[in-house]
Amino acid sequence: MAALRAHGALRLGGDLGLSVAGAESNVAIGLARLGHRVRWAGRVGADELGALVLRTLRAEGVDIDHAVTDDTGRPTGLLLTEPRLGTLTRVSYYRAGSAGSALSPADVLPALAPQPRILHLTGITPALSPSAAEAALAAAATAQAAGVTVCLDVNHRSRLWTADRARAALRPLLARTDLLIASEDELPLVLERPGVGESEAVHSILAAGVSEVVVKRGAHGATSVTAEGTTDRAARRVDAVDLVGAGDAFVAGYLSGLLDGADVPARLHRAVTTAAFAVATRGDWEGLPTRDELGLFDQPDGTTIR
Repeated sequence: MAALRAHGALRLGGDLGLSVAGAESNVAIGLARLGHRVRWAGRVGADELGALVLRTLRAEGVDIDHAVTDDTGRPTGLLLTEPRLGTLTRVSYYRAGSAGSALSPADVLPALAPQPRILHLTGITPALSPSAAEAALAAAATAQAAGVTVCLDVNHRSRLWTADRARAALRPLLARTDLLIASEDELPLVLERPGVGESEAVHSILAAGVSEVVVKRGAHGATSVTAEGTTDRAARRVDAVDLVGAGDAFVAGYLSGLLDGADVPARLHRAVTTAAFAVATRGDWEGLPTRDELGLFDQPDGTTIR
């Protein structure tokens, strides 16, 4: 998507900053900055905003050979963000009838060859349309059959669909997921019985065949649960500037550690570090670190690197 960021309440007018956004794009850029090879599949409009999305991804080192430019007149999706109270941000989506909403299995399956090590999906894509939901499910099924690790970040957007609709679409994806990432309140969205506690929800998800569940807790850190046990990690202490994109930064860090063969504590450490970079800087992905910047948080406060 394209993203317009306001400096105050939208109804009062004023300047808007233009950039790009989207959970999958944020994760792709985060991983590319950490030195990984990343391929992005999706649809943009044949318009200037679509050109901006593709140009940005290309500039960040993301492979866009499988990106589709819609030639039917559908526009590139758009979101607007406005700061309302401290770090509380309101987001408005304009995605109905967008190029991304026309995503289909034919758009994404070619991107699975050559075979990747990880397929990353979010719960946002199925919310866009039935064909987009079909595309996500087809990609997960194809990847699972090929032995590719499938990661699903629930990433619920209540302005895009209801919890009941989300549950109906995400339940089939769960059966094809190896690594599930969610916040505490999102866990019930992949269960048949929503009214259960976190512990029961996590164990139900593991019993469904998921190998690992990672629970994002924001300022309280994160937890990884596998059949072998539970690992907790506190968040890094940082002055928060902008919380938008922090979850995607966390995912990028976690998948980076997984690709590097790191153990669970090291993966969580990298994830909370990349998330800290995101909340300490403005923008969804602009402040994400390169690999050689991961240690900056360990420098004394006030350090100048010359």
